Amino acid sequence: MLKKCESERKYMQLDQEANTPVQKEYAFIAQLQLDNPMVKNEKLSKFRNRYLIGDCEKTLKDVPDNSIDLIITSPPYADSRKNTYGGVSPDKYVGWFLPRSNEFLRVLKPTGTFILNIKERVENGERHTYVLDLIKELRNQGWLWTEEYVWHKKNTHPGKWPNRFRDAWERCLQFNKTRNFKMHQEEVMVPIGDWSKTRLKNLSETDLSRATSKVGSGFGKKISNWVGKTKVYPSNVLHLATECGNKNHSAVFPTELPAWFIRLFSKEGDFVLDPFAGSGTTAVACQRLGRDYLMIDVASDYKKIAEGRLFHETNKTKRSSKVRKNTHTGLPQRSLAEFGEDKPQRTSQAKKPISLQD
Repeated sequence: MLKKCESERKYMQLDQEANTPVQKEYAFIAQLQLDNPMVKNEKLSKFRNRYLIGDCEKTLKDVPDNSIDLIITSPPYADSRKNTYGGVSPDKYVGWFLPRSNEFLRVLKPTGTFILNIKERVENGERHTYVLDLIKELRNQGWLWTEEYVWHKKNTHPGKWPNRFRDAWERCLQFNKTRNFKMHQEEVMVPIGDWSKTRLKNLSETDLSRATSKVGSGFGKKISNWVGKTKVYPSNVLHLATECGNKNHSAVFPTELPAWFIRLFSKEGDFVLDPFAGSGTTAVACQRLGRDYLMIDVASDYKKIAEGRLFHETNKTKRSSKVRKNTHTGLPQRSLAEFGEDKPQRTSQAKKPISLQD
């Protein structure tokens, strides 16, 4: 069961404390004010396009219920980045994360989505289960584990350990409050490829009808459905290079990673939260795509880095955005070349004023 929204709890408290008709009337008026969209928007205005310093568990308590459209973040992994975040042991990670995810659950809209980029660490020669344990506990907290995306780090350099090879992928877990969430699949469609020019030119009789899988899986395909199409839907594997210039941050994901999810799960003007904001990569993606953002982090040094990145993003004139608004770039470069796109197309985005005061 989801927790009652903050406005309901406040009203119940006011109503219980009301002993006279006047107090009852005040409690009723207070409830109307809490439910008034204008009041809610006024409260939200002080959080829009801000980078706040502090622990997200405490900072988010001032953010109204059901006010965020999308949460996308990459928290410090267990026992990682100790010089930056102090490190949280794998055995204590779930207990550390749940109070924060409880606030995420409260502030996220029922139609919103929570994307969690995370990866298990190796301990004593085996993978620790803290990510799997966290998934189970998030479900118990009220989240729906809707999907799992894989970020394939396509520029990972060779390497190995005695009993394993180098990591080249990370999880991007999708959680929702309800099954009725916003998803704009057309915003991340990919080019169908040059193969269609020859394969779809001469269709057989089999191609004109639905061919059912011969292994009894129940799946099937009808090749003729692809005639005339220039784009198709992507898979749940994103092929993106890691961030080579680390922006003076110990763990930076590429701008295209949050940008892809921002296009998929939000629209222009929507409100995006990154509670472990680091050097502001999610804010940069929001800036390019016309979304409002709220960034939170405990490390004040990162705010200065984010401030510089956003200032550059706002004031650049000769270079346009590297993020394409309507095209998915999470494909191997080889595939992009096959589609006639050796380099991502660049489009200019409207610049929005930024405010980064504490």
